[in-house]
Amino acid sequence: MAIVEVAIIPIGTGSTSVSQYVADCHKVLEYEKNIKLALTPMGSVLEGDLDLILAAVRKMHEVPFDNGAMRVSTTIRIDDRRDKSASIEQKLKSVQEKMDQP
Repeated sequence: MAIVEVAIIPIGTGSTSVSQYVADCHKVLEYEKNIKLALTPMGSVLEGDLDLILAAVRKMHEVPFDNGAMRVSTTIRIDDRRDKSASIEQKLKSVQEKMDQP
């Protein structure tokens, strides 16, 4: 199971606001039942099979173009752990436990 952070940024839209583009990108994930999503203020975190996630990110990358953007910058960070199962919740819990230690 992979955890992928993605930020898709339309450039040259004539507005500093990108929230509608983000919302439209997330609509792609409504049809991806095997991908878990966590929206953050600076991007989105996806959890699931890496091949499914990468295919979904490719579709998401096209959304701003479909909505009139002429340039799109997409950043992807992949955490693909093979030694044990990982999840968004597990990663957060692990850090929180360490923060709670004296």
